[in-house]
Amino acid sequence: MKNDLMRFSVAMPEELLMRFDQLVARRGLAKNRSEVVRDLVRDALIEEECGDPFAEVMGTLTIVYDHHSNDLQEKLHLIQHDFFANIISTLHVHVDAHICLEVIVMRGEADRVQDIANRILGTKGVQNGKLVLTTM
Repeated sequence: MKNDLMRFSVAMPEELLMRFDQLVARRGLAKNRSEVVRDLVRDALIEEECGDPFAEVMGTLTIVYDHHSNDLQEKLHLIQHDFFANIISTLHVHVDAHICLEVIVMRGEADRVQDIANRILGTKGVQNGKLVLTTM
C-alpha cells in the first residue's frame, strides 16, 4: 500500500458537519477535516483490532484507590506479580493523604490483558479505573 493520499467525499447532515467542525477546531491549529477523519479511522481500526482476543496489544490501566483499604496494596501487588510477564511497569502517585492513582502498563494477548485489568478493577477497594488498549 502506497502512502499516496486518496480523495473521497462524505455526505452528512449539516448539524453533524457543524459539530464535526467544532471537533476539528478543538483539536488545534495543525488539524483540518482530513486529518481528523484520518485520526478517527485509525482509532476505529485499532479498536476493532483490540477486539480480537488473540491480538497482541499494549495498554494502560489507570486505577484510583484508598491505600488505607484493608490489605488492598498487598492484593494488588499479588495480582501484578502473578502476571509479571504481562506487566511492564507501574507508576504510583499519591493524590492526597489517602488516595492513590496507579498507572499499570501491560502487554500481551488482548484477552489476557483484559483479564488482568478485570481482576485489578474487581479487587475490593479499587474505587474506579479504566483500561486503554492499542495495537503493537
